[in-house]
Amino acid sequence: QVQLVESGGGLVQAGGSLKLSCAASGSTFSFSLATMAWYRQAPGKQRELVARILRGGSPNYLESVKGRFTISRDNAKNTVYLQMNSLKPEDTSVYYCNARSLGGSEYWGQGTQVTVSS
Repeated sequence: QVQLVESGGGLVQAGGSLKLSCAASGSTFSFSLATMAWYRQAPGKQRELVARILRGGSPNYLESVKGRFTISRDNAKNTVYLQMNSLKPEDTSVYYCNARSLGGSEYWGQGTQVTVSS
């Protein structure tokens, strides 16, 4: 079974920064071959893709976070990160780590709350 454990969420003032981490584990899971992503879901809203990084390292971002958020991965540590700068109140959400294996299986973390105060 694959486990994704997020950390790094919290309360921050607008303009501040947070760095989320997601550590993946699982005996049959090949992290280096997986596509990793961060999603978020605010109350009453649909879950949306924030950033994705392919196994080759190419990232893509939600338009509203471009230039402020950076996704990265450390294959040696089986960990994906989301550096969030210049945070805005509208970034307040539960952030979820997502992994999609080469075979197409999908896994989710439990989520971590990010709250940005104005």
